[in-house]
Amino acid sequence: MNRLVTRSALATAGALLGGIGGALILVPQDFLAMSHVVIDSDPGLMSELAAPGGVLLVASAVMLAGAVRIRFAELALAIGATLYGSYGAGRLISLMLHGLPPDSLIAAMVIELGIAATLSALWLASPSRKQQGRNEDEFDGVIV
Repeated sequence: MNRLVTRSALATAGALLGGIGGALILVPQDFLAMSHVVIDSDPGLMSELAAPGGVLLVASAVMLAGAVRIRFAELALAIGATLYGSYGAGRLISLMLHGLPPDSLIAAMVIELGIAATLSALWLASPSRKQQGRNEDEFDGVIV
């Protein structure tokens, strides 16, 4: 059952990340307009938006690989939790420093933090993580 939940979470979170990364690279103005963010078509700004889009696409590929091949699942869970968590935390910090963004971006923050929490819980509950916890003197398979 846990493998099914892990695979489903990775597939869903990975596909969502891939869609966002692809949109940031291919149609950044249209994508951001959905959140009431209007930007110019300055080539420098488009490059700055495409760069994180590329990172999101690579992370998406790792997460989808983890959904298909369970041996990549732990890495995929860790990457997904880190990426979604950092986006959510960054939005939360921005909210405190710069004020309230549009409702759609607040919703994005809540979703990102929820996905990060889910992926983190699955990572912490993964079989090899549990096995490592059984022997407190063991670190990555090396007895210390």
